[in-house]
Amino acid sequence: MSEKVAIILAAGISSRMNTKLPKVLHEVCGRPMLAYVIDACRQAGVQKLYIIVGYGKEQVIEYFKDDKKIVWVEQKEQKGTGHAVLCCKKYLADFTGDTLVICGDMPLIRGEIVKTLIEKHQKETSAATLATAILDEPTGYGRIIRDSYGNIQGIVEEGDCTGQQKTIKEVNPSYYCFKNKILFEALDKIKPDNVKKEYYLTDALHLIIKAGHKVVAVTAVAAEDAIGVNSRQHLSEAGKIMQRRIQEGFMKSGVTIVDPPNTWIDARTQIGQDSVIEPFTYIHGQVKIGQNCRVGPFAYLRDGAVLEDKVVLGVFTEVKNIHLKAGSVVNSEDVKQRYNKGAEK
Repeated sequence: MSEKVAIILAAGISSRMNTKLPKVLHEVCGRPMLAYVIDACRQAGVQKLYIIVGYGKEQVIEYFKDDKKIVWVEQKEQKGTGHAVLCCKKYLADFTGDTLVICGDMPLIRGEIVKTLIEKHQKETSAATLATAILDEPTGYGRIIRDSYGNIQGIVEEGDCTGQQKTIKEVNPSYYCFKNKILFEALDKIKPDNVKKEYYLTDALHLIIKAGHKVVAVTAVAAEDAIGVNSRQHLSEAGKIMQRRIQEGFMKSGVTIVDPPNTWIDARTQIGQDSVIEPFTYIHGQVKIGQNCRVGPFAYLRDGAVLEDKVVLGVFTEVKNIHLKAGSVVNSEDVKQRYNKGAEK
């Protein structure tokens, strides 16, 4: 099996989000979007990551400074996805394995889909492999162009689509795997012949196809996994989907969540088996809840709260940076007294 690396595109600034914060640091259920993409790559077996940064690069690097397996690559000018990947040439010019290319603003990406993409790429021994999605509303995405036999002929970006091409529902959510040498040979040849005058990664794909190399597109991405965050509305939508996933994960592991739509749980939270989370509970930050606990209703657990087994945290309680011993029963009045004692000291 070929060695694998990943290039994650995280350099852009989002004008539609109207933000000073780097886009990939905007949080979804308590974690920055980029963290989910990093996790997906690692879950698929890709350990060496090259992350392209540009706008707000100092903030992004600072957030992930403890991850020593990341190589940070600066894109000084925002000239498109193809140009961003080309910034890695000095690191990967002699690499002979496979290179995954993923966008850093796709928090709903799943490790199993990335793994499927890589396995398909290696099984087919293709020069490039794409994981595509079928969307009822494909507006905003590049369309997959196939011939009458189903072979991929290329990708047309939304702004360059004809009226007929805009009706195509198979789209490119930007999950790519390339033979590295072939990728960079193509990138060296691309030109900004498009509406935005940018260097598109998809143009490199066209050159790979034109050169007669094998390119495969596998429809493996669920519609919700294809969501990229380009606005506050997208961010909210991604957060709702991620919250559902988080809660489903806890319920499968033996946690009772009485009223999921009226409960919010941070992605960094840990909850033990047979604990019960009552309605209108909000759990934010690195919170640890043991087994057989009962939390809420109307409870607010903040960063640093630790509940050992069999703790009851009653109605209208708010706690943070607190360690409750096994079997404790705590109500809102107990919490007030604890805070007042702390203030007196």
